[in-house]
Amino acid sequence: MIENWRIDRAVLYEDNHLIAVYKPGGMLVQGDVTGDRTLSEYVKSYIKKKYKKPGDVYLGTVHRIDRPVSGLVLFARTSKALTRMNKLFQDRDVKKTYFALLQKKPRKLSEDLTHWLVKMSDKNITRAHDKEVKRSKRSELTYNYIGTANHKFLVQVQPKTGRSHQIRAQLAKIGFPISGDLKYGSRKGKGNYIYLHSKSLEFVHPVKKEKVLLHCPLPDEVNWNFFKQFE
Repeated sequence: MIENWRIDRAVLYEDNHLIAVYKPGGMLVQGDVTGDRTLSEYVKSYIKKKYKKPGDVYLGTVHRIDRPVSGLVLFARTSKALTRMNKLFQDRDVKKTYFALLQKKPRKLSEDLTHWLVKMSDKNITRAHDKEVKRSKRSELTYNYIGTANHKFLVQVQPKTGRSHQIRAQLAKIGFPISGDLKYGSRKGKGNYIYLHSKSLEFVHPVKKEKVLLHCPLPDEVNWNFFKQFE
């Protein structure tokens, strides 16, 4: 999906303070050891070209999603906006919604999950525990089953915390890994793309003080296409 992606067609929202962009699964938000070009680099180039800005372009990353995850990513265009958005996330004043395709139908159609997560940086994986353990962080989410198509099962997920690999680890812990997520127990996958999509963010604008609802359409991909009706 990266092959057909263009930054000028990926911008979902833009003003003087914030910019939201659709990220395809497989693209990095920020740099790592691979040296692959990142979403933030594309966005900086877009701003520089569109507004004919000389020198470096300021861009603060507000909302990160994992490389194999698709969907909405939010950036700040000013340091003031970044500081205020960071506080909104820290205070849990941002409503985050994801869509995930599972390999099998969850036992419960709706459930609140609480686990304690331990990030294992050397393996780039997060372990979920039912009880608090050393170095663990409490992690909460709610999921709701929406529908079934093409042997996939769609759930809407709303994480209340923002831990590394949270949705992936918590759903895998209860026996329902995300389709394509080999790292967390999926039977099949390509490694660089999983069926988890950052669908929307809802918050009060950090400067304008107006309610903002950002929405990112599902990718144009065969499995997701069966669920377009639920957008």
